[in-house]
Amino acid sequence: MTATTPVLDATTLGGLRTNLGWYRHGGGDPTTKLSPHSMLRAMLTPDGPATVWLDWGSGRLDVETWGPGGEWAAQSAIAMTAIDRVVEPPPGDHRLIREAARRHPTLAAGASGDLYHALLPTIIEQRITAGEAVRQWARLVYRLGEPAPGSFDGLLLPPRPERLAQLPTWWFHPLGIEGKRAQTLVAVARVAANSSRLWEWATLPHAQVAEKLALIRGVGLWTIGIVMGPVCGDDDAVAIGDYHFPNVVAWNLAGEPRGDDSRMVELLEPYRPQRGRIIRLLGLAGRRPPAFGPKRRILPMYRW
Repeated sequence: MTATTPVLDATTLGGLRTNLGWYRHGGGDPTTKLSPHSMLRAMLTPDGPATVWLDWGSGRLDVETWGPGGEWAAQSAIAMTAIDRVVEPPPGDHRLIREAARRHPTLAAGASGDLYHALLPTIIEQRITAGEAVRQWARLVYRLGEPAPGSFDGLLLPPRPERLAQLPTWWFHPLGIEGKRAQTLVAVARVAANSSRLWEWATLPHAQVAEKLALIRGVGLWTIGIVMGPVCGDDDAVAIGDYHFPNVVAWNLAGEPRGDDSRMVELLEPYRPQRGRIIRLLGLAGRRPPAFGPKRRILPMYRW
């Protein structure tokens, strides 16, 4: 399948890579390749596996797909860019936020509709450093992922849920994934393998999606807050329990070097329904909070 959009303005073109950036989990993500002017992504869809290629180097958004799930993947990929979103200016008059929004006027949450693909790497990211997480996600895909449709060296599909759901928790330990996260990965895979619920949930109102996800063992507020944006287009989603977000918000909005979840929620309250977008803007254009204390040595989980 191939498709082409009308010519896009320079501002929209300039923001496409930023909007798509959170769909790639590390530079070595075997499922997603992202360059300044294109994205290649392997997907499991309700209609079967697919590869989708987006290219905007010509000034238009060109879309090409391979595999039985190509039509679904094309629609998903275009939605991921958020080019169909009307981005309202952030509420309030905070100078830093106004400047960040000016520099990133098209920043908005896309909507992949693919909860399974988003949940797996997000669960792996629970309670560990970003560097560990991207390596563990890549290891999992290399061990279980199948080649994506088309002729693309190194591009792999996410692990099929039917295969992931059958694995014992000890299998994950050499990858650096301890029992608790392994149990959650398997629980999500079992939901995906036994029904079409994850696809159906992604189409529900945001509050209902969050309620459904909370029913899965091991999926808590942080995981829900992380996936609601890129999967459902929820610009108001906030991840509760993050190690960095409260400090970023407290430092940039109140000049406080440290914050907790309650303080973050308090400071973000005036920015409904764009609280999640405000966090992203601060991450892109805000100041880093001051660092205190020595760095801790990271001990890989598989060496425990």
